[in-house]
Amino acid sequence: MMAIVAAAQPAGAGAADNESTVSAARAIAGGIGFGLAAGLAAIGQGLVGSRAAEGAARNPGAAGTVQTLMIIALALIESLVLFALLIAFTVVKPS
Repeated sequence: MMAIVAAAQPAGAGAADNESTVSAARAIAGGIGFGLAAGLAAIGQGLVGSRAAEGAARNPGAAGTVQTLMIIALALIESLVLFALLIAFTVVKPS
């Protein structure tokens, strides 16, 4: 039964259809991957901010150090998101 269906298709139709399917799958994978990375980074940044505020409230004398460490941590988290964006663009780029 499958041989009849395969014989009914033109010779070049499978290759063109496969390219569009791969292209669509790349776009979906890139979007899901970057969305997941950005969402989890946002959760991480929220936790860093809340813990820094909690630490400054517990020890006001160390607030300047805590703020400096928080800014460094937020910059590192954001750099990971930018790296994920670069990877998503690399995956989605047309062949």
